[in-house]
Amino acid sequence: MEYKLEYNFKDIEKKWQQIWDNEQTFKTKDDYNMQKYYVLVEFPYPSANGLHVGHTRSYTALDVVARKRRLQGFNVLFPMGWDAFGLPTENFAIKSKIHPETVTKNNIENFKAQLKNVGLSFDWSREISTTDKNYYKWTQWIFIQMFKRKLAYKKEMDVNWCTSCNCVLANEEVVNSKCERCGADVVRKKKSQWMLKITEYANRLINDLDFVEYIPAIKQQQKNWIGKSFGAEITFKTTTPFPLKVYTTRPDTLFGVTYMAISIDHPLLETQKDKIKNIDEILKYINKAKKRSEFERSNLTKEKTGVKIDGISAINPATNEEIPIFVTDYVLSSYGTGAIMAVPAHDSRDFEFAKKFNIPVVKVISNNSNLDDEVNEDTMNGTLLNSDFLNGLSVPDAKERIIDWLEQNKIGNKKINFKLRDWVFARQRYWGEPIPIIHCPNCKEVPIPENELPLTLPKIKNFEPNKNGESPLADIPEFVNVKCPICGANAKRETDTMPQWAGSSWYFLRYCSPKCDNALASQKDLEYWMPIDWYNGGMEHTTLHLLYSRFWHKFLYDIGVVQTIEPYNKRTSHGMVLGENGEKMSKSRGNVINPDDIVNEYGADTFRLYELFMGDFEKAVPWDTSSIKGCKKFLQRVWDMLYILKDGSIRSEFEISINKTIKKVSQDIETMKFNTAISAMMSFLNDIYSCGSITTEEFRIFLIILNPFAPHITEELFSILNTLAKENIKDIKNISTQFEKHLKHPKKEEQISNQKWPRFNPEKCEDITIELVIQINGKLKSKKFVKKNTSKDNIINIAKSDSKICELLKGKNIKKEIYVENRLVNFVI
Repeated sequence: MEYKLEYNFKDIEKKWQQIWDNEQTFKTKDDYNMQKYYVLVEFPYPSANGLHVGHTRSYTALDVVARKRRLQGFNVLFPMGWDAFGLPTENFAIKSKIHPETVTKNNIENFKAQLKNVGLSFDWSREISTTDKNYYKWTQWIFIQMFKRKLAYKKEMDVNWCTSCNCVLANEEVVNSKCERCGADVVRKKKSQWMLKITEYANRLINDLDFVEYIPAIKQQQKNWIGKSFGAEITFKTTTPFPLKVYTTRPDTLFGVTYMAISIDHPLLETQKDKIKNIDEILKYINKAKKRSEFERSNLTKEKTGVKIDGISAINPATNEEIPIFVTDYVLSSYGTGAIMAVPAHDSRDFEFAKKFNIPVVKVISNNSNLDDEVNEDTMNGTLLNSDFLNGLSVPDAKERIIDWLEQNKIGNKKINFKLRDWVFARQRYWGEPIPIIHCPNCKEVPIPENELPLTLPKIKNFEPNKNGESPLADIPEFVNVKCPICGANAKRETDTMPQWAGSSWYFLRYCSPKCDNALASQKDLEYWMPIDWYNGGMEHTTLHLLYSRFWHKFLYDIGVVQTIEPYNKRTSHGMVLGENGEKMSKSRGNVINPDDIVNEYGADTFRLYELFMGDFEKAVPWDTSSIKGCKKFLQRVWDMLYILKDGSIRSEFEISINKTIKKVSQDIETMKFNTAISAMMSFLNDIYSCGSITTEEFRIFLIILNPFAPHITEELFSILNTLAKENIKDIKNISTQFEKHLKHPKKEEQISNQKWPRFNPEKCEDITIELVIQINGKLKSKKFVKKNTSKDNIINIAKSDSKICELLKGKNIKKEIYVENRLVNFVI
């Protein structure tokens, strides 16, 4: 009975993962003469729930890119680390009475084991964690540099306040005006918060998108979030000495303004409250509105509410008519001036509000709509009417004319505005980077001396914010009470900590030299590795994280720490993996799929293949456990090619097939068409099996291009090929149990990871045969494979000699012979 090698994926995958660990196969080389390639995936937040199959899709895709680049001769940096500060860990620690540091350590161990289980080629020697004091020392250092340059400052602002927990909540912790943790009411409250002046960089964050290769959707999201707009700031007089300033992108519609609306915290309400006749009604409304978050208040689908101010009116500067002022929760003080001029004829929100409160609607842009029934917002190309000196002008001309008029009459001026707000950079929490600032009664806010960094978190047992809503650090006298480093006076240390976004805003730089002690990374390494060549992450991070990290990088560029104006040369995003029920994967929905379970049942290579074969990488796709079996069957067929193997080079009849496959896989990896790359390899496999054999050279090339997708099985088969050659075994059927002993320790240079990515010959990527369609009177009657570019006369003769056609033409008179080159012949009879 002949001995047969079985495809035991568990043993094979364990074997190769140990080899990669022991030999540090994917360790980045310290060779600055090599061409570099920096591949990055967003590092995960290590939660107690562990990874699910949605997380690993991005990692697997970029692992394919990293493995291909190594085979192409690049020095590849493909690192991994942990975004480990944050609220979920702290909340878990509060409930379980386990220190966040311990929780984080356990979570990281679990995540790391899961990632290794999938066979990802990370350089683990560069592993970082934002909670490591040697890491956050540099997060604190960056903050101090921003503070010195007045980009970090404190400001009184509205925050979400839980009436039960007595603490500030992040927006994501507020659900339906309730605290996510305890269910109590959440109100808006003024509190002094640290801010970062990202608005200083708004223009550059837009303009520099011209220098990077981001997919169009990402660039657009960045621009939309920054929200640069061109318009005018206009002053409306009121029946009090207090005027109202508004910013508008449509000053041309000024004659259509029939009311004004202000935010619930507009200064008019405080400074002129003695003139407001219904102040009690307004205060009642404000208290109710404060229980809703800004997101809830600005929701366009919610019912519009407000209270008209009795006793004060505004004056439209274009018509000199008095118009009412309303207090409403849909106007936010965080955007513009906290006041708006409402043009209900041409804005659906204003129109809905005007209808509810019986406010006049004045049409000022020409259109065919009936204003009693609908609003017209399609106003970019109309002409002005009901607008005095603007009548008959086009919208662009009207904008210029009205701005000139406003400036001449000192009523307003041209202005550029941004939706982007400065970044709230403080949490009244424990589990975060301590903010390295001291509050001195004489010197005000003072950064701690840089030689005292890092300012480490003290070990505490109680992680709850105190009853005043301050961080638990505020209750530690030995942490709080310090001497001012400038004047020596008794001072207090800042007890707020940084938000989770802090550590993730520069982590990519630390990967360049994670062991550097005297800088966040060495200049030599930064010059060599930056910018990142390919960065992938979720679409949910293409606004905040991407903006914050680009902002930090630009700041570091300004102070000479980095040499590139942008951190990422290329940014792509993956579609979400949904549960089998088509919903977003989450523990609460009970549809989370653990990659460990899939790897255990089907193997890491099958799992990797299915993650990339399941659909378009850029689109959301539901998980389908039943479909994964097709990928397992494919790998079994790859393994079984051993038993149709014969010694030899590439056969002439397979030159086109193998060159086309190399080309397709090579190009599809670059365009993230991983599913069609896998399809091409499946088609090649079908060609091989239809032929009944594969040569050693054909198999070798096929294994190399499959390797980035399925690294374990391909390395094992490559090792078998090498061993067969060494042992001079021409037929694998002749092997014995002794054969496996030679497979246990393959030499490093003989592994696929040390081979070269195959090149394709463009001339041999085109088919040399075509399938000729043969018609009679325009109807298909037969098909025949013929050599490409055969002459017309020969094609006609070949078609007439076809047995089916020959029979159909018997006794018939051919009136016309139509030939379409390399496609068809049509006999008209």
